[in-house]
Amino acid sequence: MAEIDIGLGKSARQGITLDQVALVPSRRTRDLDKVDLSWQIDAYRVDLPFLTSPMDSVTTPERAGEVDALGGLGVLDLEGVWARHEDPSAALAEVAEMDDVEMARARLRALYDAPVNHDLVTERIKAMHAAGAYAAGSVSPKRVASMADTLLRAELDLLVISGTVISAEHVSDADDTLNLKQFVRELETPVIVGGCASYRAALHLMRTGAAGVLVGIDGGRSATTGSVTGIGSPLATSIADVRAARMRHLDETGVYVHVIADGGLRSGGDIAKAIACGADSVVLGSALAATDGAPGGEWHWGRTAFHPTLPQGDVVRLPSAGTLAEVVSGPTERTDGKANLFGALRQSMAALGFETVKELQSAELVITGG
Repeated sequence: MAEIDIGLGKSARQGITLDQVALVPSRRTRDLDKVDLSWQIDAYRVDLPFLTSPMDSVTTPERAGEVDALGGLGVLDLEGVWARHEDPSAALAEVAEMDDVEMARARLRALYDAPVNHDLVTERIKAMHAAGAYAAGSVSPKRVASMADTLLRAELDLLVISGTVISAEHVSDADDTLNLKQFVRELETPVIVGGCASYRAALHLMRTGAAGVLVGIDGGRSATTGSVTGIGSPLATSIADVRAARMRHLDETGVYVHVIADGGLRSGGDIAKAIACGADSVVLGSALAATDGAPGGEWHWGRTAFHPTLPQGDVVRLPSAGTLAEVVSGPTERTDGKANLFGALRQSMAALGFETVKELQSAELVITGG
């Protein structure tokens, strides 16, 4: 993609958002019942290509079981309130009843002041297993090494190491800096790492031995990373760049690493376009936080909203989009694409003539201007 001069001595590459692209019909269509939405990463097969965002306003141990029953993969924040409090449900219900954002923010901040309890982490992983779900959990890079033994003993099925920006190389004077490549290769549990937004960063992460990489930099409804740090990248361009890194890594090693779009996916059309850009699966946050019975009620907040020195997220209010089942797979009466997300994906694939999610990655795209 051509670079654009910003001024004398500085240029930038133009990036494309998902809103700026559209899928182009092909010469073929197919019946809806001839479309397969299933996705498999490592040994784990799920019926629908999505993970829940590891946010406390999205996923609880019980909610992970509900998501599993609907065909997705629930990912719990293993540093969130469920890892800090024996039973945070009453406190979350209290927050859900609040009308004032400052009151909600203050109550939540107090919940996150408690330390992470490794015994509770073990209990939550067991609870996800008991709910009949795969036990998938997320940990930040700074804490993952100290929690590794706990995660292994609890038999975590899938580990997500996620941060606002994550890399395989981190410059530091500390002696306990995480060597991501060594850690991933020594861990028996499949690992998804991210987020990243560029070809080079993704290629480095893939070379750690990760099963998947998250693509996106805090692009969700509650994110403020762009305002706080100036860091960001349009998602369509990021996915396409990481897709190219996946192809190079596959050519070099014969190992296929899954690309998972993360941030700002709010409709069935967003999901279809993200996959067409090269994603194998997507992460859903605010779309699920807006469902009836979500842990935060109508409140939604980012994982970094309560950082002690530099918060990069906010507490936002979301109107209800329907039940969890309605938003994931319908039926729905909504006409804005924010419910029956995977019915919409199935419709897109049928209209374009594609049988599998992998085939959808070859769909033709046009730039509409957005």
